[in-house]
Amino acid sequence: MADEKEQPRYDPATIEAKWQERWAADPKLYAADGAGSGKPKYYVLEMLPYPSGQLHMGHVRNYAIGDALARHMWMRGYNVLHPMGWDAFGLPAENAALKNNTPPRQWTLANVAAMKRQMQRLGYAYDWATEVTTCLPDYYRWNQWFFLRMYEKGLVYRKKSKVNWCPECATVLANEQVVDRCCWRHEDTKVELRDLEQWFFRITAYAQELLDELATMDGWPEKVRTMQRNWIGRSEGTEIDFFLEEQGTREQGNEGTRTPRIRVFTTRVDTIFGATSVQLAPEHPVVARLTAGNAELKAQVDRLIEEQKKAREAGDVGAIDKHGVDTGHFAINPYNGERVPIWVANYVLMDYGTGAIMSVPAHDERDFEFATKYGIAIRRVIQSSDESVQNDDGEKLPFISEDGVLVNSGELDGFTCAAAQKKLQEVAARGGFGERKVIFRLKDWGVSRQRYWGTPIPMINCPNDGLVQVPDEQLPVLLPEKIEITQQGGSPLGRVPEFVNVTCPKCGGPAKRETDTMDTFVDSSWYFYRYIDAKNSTAPFARERAEYWFPIDQYIGGVEHAILHLIYSRFWTKVMRDLGLIANSEPVARLFTQGMVIKDGAKMSKSKGNVVSPDDMVARYGADSTRMYSLFAAPPDRDLDWQEDGVAGVSRFLARVWRLCAPRTGVLVQSCGTSSNSDLKKKLLRKMHQTIAKITLDFESRWHFNTCISAIMEFVNELQAADARLIAGEVAAPVVLQMYKNLALMLAPFAPYLAAELWQQMGGEGSILRHQWPASDAELAKEDELEIPVQINGKLVTVVCVPAGSDAKAIEAAALADGKVQARVVDKTVVKVIVVPGRAVNLVVK
Repeated sequence: MADEKEQPRYDPATIEAKWQERWAADPKLYAADGAGSGKPKYYVLEMLPYPSGQLHMGHVRNYAIGDALARHMWMRGYNVLHPMGWDAFGLPAENAALKNNTPPRQWTLANVAAMKRQMQRLGYAYDWATEVTTCLPDYYRWNQWFFLRMYEKGLVYRKKSKVNWCPECATVLANEQVVDRCCWRHEDTKVELRDLEQWFFRITAYAQELLDELATMDGWPEKVRTMQRNWIGRSEGTEIDFFLEEQGTREQGNEGTRTPRIRVFTTRVDTIFGATSVQLAPEHPVVARLTAGNAELKAQVDRLIEEQKKAREAGDVGAIDKHGVDTGHFAINPYNGERVPIWVANYVLMDYGTGAIMSVPAHDERDFEFATKYGIAIRRVIQSSDESVQNDDGEKLPFISEDGVLVNSGELDGFTCAAAQKKLQEVAARGGFGERKVIFRLKDWGVSRQRYWGTPIPMINCPNDGLVQVPDEQLPVLLPEKIEITQQGGSPLGRVPEFVNVTCPKCGGPAKRETDTMDTFVDSSWYFYRYIDAKNSTAPFARERAEYWFPIDQYIGGVEHAILHLIYSRFWTKVMRDLGLIANSEPVARLFTQGMVIKDGAKMSKSKGNVVSPDDMVARYGADSTRMYSLFAAPPDRDLDWQEDGVAGVSRFLARVWRLCAPRTGVLVQSCGTSSNSDLKKKLLRKMHQTIAKITLDFESRWHFNTCISAIMEFVNELQAADARLIAGEVAAPVVLQMYKNLALMLAPFAPYLAAELWQQMGGEGSILRHQWPASDAELAKEDELEIPVQINGKLVTVVCVPAGSDAKAIEAAALADGKVQARVVDKTVVKVIVVPGRAVNLVVK
């Protein structure tokens, strides 16, 4: 192989422009095949971005992970679906409209175009024929269609409720969008509580299934599953009716008169005989009854309401300074007929359980604190099952453990807590005053937003017929384009008469259209189903396509979406299954949560003002270097501390690859030399097959792309060290060409532009994207010798070389024969030799 004196300069701008133009001219390059392709399918997806204007390096990292995986799977022979779209509704567009006097649609679509250009410049392998933009009618029409189907199934309802209100967003937030009592978008803006008429999705109807299936989702990180379990928050217990004592007053019921009741929920019904008060949330309906005609009591309750409101807004009701008011009324314990006082307490919440609790101060820390403060009776009804401490002085109250037996509980004395709970539930069910009950922390999903830039809710308010659905044939309900946006006076849509004033489709009379829009998490709850059939105008998607592509084989995104988007999308999938649209119950088989990109000690984000534009990096170093750095600087699941020098370093490495390969490719293709130095050939082939094996294994398992790239760098070092000998022809040209081709194939998922250029110069057939991934030969990858570190009393002394496959005795002998080891054990006793075959030797010496 002759030496090539001219060393071409690595010019990523020229190389990347060439291949970007070629790839753009082939719209089917990244397209998936149909279900009949005969290939195994692989649906890889990164969470779609909000089109805020520009990508930053945090985005680049997320998409580079998915793109490397998609390219690898194409090369492994899979039928790959790798789409991209835009989560295009939301508050930032309205805020930008207010700030820049630009219509939200214009602002959003301009950003979509700009970010799409960035993605194409970075070389991401997306099939743009499947692109979805959620703010366009061909998408949000189906949001409305789903809303109507869910309304018909009883999964959508409207009620007046206390809601989270962000003053800066001027809209309602779901519980999941409140972080430490602040808005999830405006981290320093305290959320207020307001009473508003709102639309809700009945996600609680699926709470148990959402919880149960977490146990089967082995492809999800345990951290995410734990976060979802905690958010769903299942509690098992008993609901019990305490009878309200009101001087013989009765309420008229379906079967004559009945005594008014206060229903409480408890997880410890075994302590019922220790209940010494009933405590109500300040806004419990019974409180209004008890304060009627008692202005002083009402004023005291109003103060409790204000205290609770402040505690909610501060973010920790549990830490509230506990205050209460004795109403002067009593309730009857249904188990023993005892009269217990009714209190109103500021730490009891109306939106948890029933809004009422039975207070058992001897066996609950919070109740104990409250009873001690207000002089309420404290009665022990559980004691330890350990007889040595069964006396009032031997156990400190409150006694919380369920490992005990009942006392002072009538016929149940001596029962274990578990046995008593079961017995008491049976008694309540027979008596008609209680039942076993499961409650959840998860609340129904409030989807009403008092803003403009979102999907219009397809409902009509008719003075004659009440709530009326918009007929399917009238969908989509289009969002007006010309509108004045303010943050006062409710939804801006309410000030557009041509939108609001409609004819009722039921009675034909004048009616008013709903002016709230849907939470943008509705858009992202099912977008990945639309990708599979993005141009369908008669249905959200075809069922047969969903049955082929779902579940998603690999989903990639941030852990911050664990209890927002990821719970909502699981709920939406189950609803679609029950509507007969799909067969699967979960949308995602495997989930990967990538680490963040950190700059100046904080997550890279526009709100922090610490973003780095990939455009700047691409202009200086090229797209390959920019995206490869994001994979090389840290394992994908760890945070990456941004360093521009790292991008420059990767660029220098790719330049080395170029200088090594580019001058030789033409000569190698033309040459048919057969000379071969067997030792050099064997060494290089061993390193090549070891590198192939490592990268293949990493793609299949742990995704340590940083070490994959390191392994490629080591292989390049070996080739570079042997370069002069290769030029001299010590290894046959076809063998060298195959090594260079395999180097290009291994680079292809990480640096696709350079890999494509080298592949073409080497005479590679077709697109490198669709070329078969190289196979590792285990025999050729085997080492002839192994380097074994030797330690004495835990301290490294030397390294010995032994033939590959040596057993423990041979390794021990080599270690003991080493001169450095012998020098350190003179006049000493080798007490023990610990050999880990193939790994290490440790001598214990005295």
